[in-house]
Amino acid sequence: MADESRLTHFDAAGNARMVDVSGKGETVRRAVAAATVRMTPQAFEMIRQGTVAKGDVLGVARIAGIMAAKKVDQLIPLCHPLPITSADISFILNDQQAMIEVEARVGMTGRTGVEMEALTAVSVAALTIYDMCKAVDKTMVISDIRLLRKSGGTSGVFVRT
Repeated sequence: MADESRLTHFDAAGNARMVDVSGKGETVRRAVAAATVRMTPQAFEMIRQGTVAKGDVLGVARIAGIMAAKKVDQLIPLCHPLPITSADISFILNDQQAMIEVEARVGMTGRTGVEMEALTAVSVAALTIYDMCKAVDKTMVISDIRLLRKSGGTSGVFVRT
């Protein structure tokens, strides 16, 4: 069916479907996403010093983000199950603003991109920080979830400016 080759989540009748990417060539695909977690200075200091009662907040958030990147097809409707080959989460601590910048990098070789994997990974890592610290600070704000870079595929390279 000619309509099936279009890169859309809707068929000719307007019904939702998974996009057929079988006709696309495999390329190396990479995506980087970020999120910001703002908190009280007390919560920030506890994370930085490793004194949060639930344990190593950033270590657990790193693992949670990587695990989430591997499960996107189970979380986001119509996403393809992807054999990601790399996933990493890093954190930049901003002492002056009591803020943590979370960054996820995901890669693979395939027919469709890994933007959703990077965005999901950074979201789950940020949510894990919140979960582990909510007893100390329920006012934390997770914001600015965004794609920073992506490469691979026919749409080429994207870099947020």
